[in-house]
Amino acid sequence: MVQPFQKNKLFSVFNNHGIDYPMPGNQTYMYVFGALALFFLVLQIFTGIFLAMHYTPHVDFAFVSIEHIMRDVNNGWLIRYAHANGASFFFIVVYLHIARGFYFGSYMNPRAALWVSGVIIFVLMMATAFIGYVLPWGQMSFWGATVITNLFSAIPFIGENIVQTLWGGFSVDNATLNRFFSAHYLLPFVIFGAVLIHIALLHSVGGTNPIGTETNIDIIPFMPYAYVKDLFALVLFFLFFSFFLYFASNTMGHPDNYIPANPMVTPAHIVPEWYFLPFYAILRSIPDKLGGVAAMGGAIVLIGLMPWLNTSEVRSSNFRPLYRIFFWLLMADFLILGWIGQKSVESPYIEVGQFATSFYFLFFLLVPIIGLSEKYLMRQKV
Repeated sequence: MVQPFQKNKLFSVFNNHGIDYPMPGNQTYMYVFGALALFFLVLQIFTGIFLAMHYTPHVDFAFVSIEHIMRDVNNGWLIRYAHANGASFFFIVVYLHIARGFYFGSYMNPRAALWVSGVIIFVLMMATAFIGYVLPWGQMSFWGATVITNLFSAIPFIGENIVQTLWGGFSVDNATLNRFFSAHYLLPFVIFGAVLIHIALLHSVGGTNPIGTETNIDIIPFMPYAYVKDLFALVLFFLFFSFFLYFASNTMGHPDNYIPANPMVTPAHIVPEWYFLPFYAILRSIPDKLGGVAAMGGAIVLIGLMPWLNTSEVRSSNFRPLYRIFFWLLMADFLILGWIGQKSVESPYIEVGQFATSFYFLFFLLVPIIGLSEKYLMRQKV
């Protein structure tokens, strides 16, 4: 039996963080992507649980079990397509969430821990999405797993051992599929726990706002103002998601993955899912295998280092014209990298990819210089 004190304590926690939580009144719809990301995470967890009830993690039956879900299970096609397209939309809202953080300076102190926790969630998402892509055991699943896991062999001394541990043997086979299925089922719950920590850190320091100030702004309770705004954005975004769910279900997938995996036939062009393409382009732009792996990992690490790379005292890009120019160049560069990642390794795509990769890393090198330059220009004006 729950004691009255415990009831009051639980209600107090819910009230403080879900109803009366104080937040800036000038937040725009650019701040709804965190709530949308939470919605798609919950969608992935629930659809994943139902899919696991009918999926068979065995190389001889995995592809057939997916077809069984699509054809024989009541509304199985809906659950499967919601899970597959939900992964893409999860990454869409997270990429927008990160971009908004870059623009409005959400990485600046005292929010360094909050920012790093978000990057950790992003890495966990990438790991979960990759191993989930392998589970249908189609052609692109098998060869994508083979190519990506082989990248770890570039790590000196321990690389081969890491690859064999991931494979559970000397090739991508049944043991690999079983390991990936177990990890794919577990990791979303780890992500959910990390999200709770992320929200706790957010509520400990408070949210940012478009003008980037900590004082002299109106404070409003989360309920009903932000709640209604998040709900309205969710309805609009869900309508967009529903279009792909019902009318363009396979648009975001690769057609080769609807062919059963065949270790004896290599696809003409091996590519990962679209949300990995920018980082895949960075990997391919470096001629050396170890250098490519280091560059791909470094591209994510640099995002997490933004709180320490920043030297500006101004938070919002609305008041940082120089930084704002480079921010939009970075966004364009990221889209170019995504485009290059799906192209074959030939000229002129190689040169464009190398140029785009160089600018990506150049941006992070320029961040402290831009901050110092803005400080100097502001002092000159004073």
